[in-house]
Amino acid sequence: MAHRGFEDLECYQLASQVLKEAYDVVKRLPAEEKYNLADQLRRASISVVLNIAEGYGRYHYLESLRFYYIARGSLNETLSAFIACDQLQYTQDKIQEQRELCHSALRSLNGFIRYVRNQQRGNKEYGDKVIHDDISQYDVNIKLPSPD
Repeated sequence: MAHRGFEDLECYQLASQVLKEAYDVVKRLPAEEKYNLADQLRRASISVVLNIAEGYGRYHYLESLRFYYIARGSLNETLSAFIACDQLQYTQDKIQEQRELCHSALRSLNGFIRYVRNQQRGNKEYGDKVIHDDISQYDVNIKLPSPD
């Protein structure tokens, strides 16, 4: 099997399972939650997988870690939404399974964060400071023709 990149990461695979569970829960929410809890649950759960992928695509380890930390926060936000759904009785007997899934994803993500921190990819080339893209300079003193 060929190496596919971020898709091979256990934390990404578990985050994908969390995403699927979140979208399954959203389907069962009442119509009045369409723009509140449902939207928040979708955005938080998709943020986890997207930030893992983006962090994986960054070269410098500190830049990667920034995205993994955002993914970790979004994972906790997703768990909180699952808890809210349980408390509001929108889901039944799912919270323990959802909690275990989120905690498994979190443990895996924390392990990967520890690995990335120890590897320090890009540290030799760029040091221990986060590298950033150059900020574009824009000339805002452009004279526009008069509207005669």
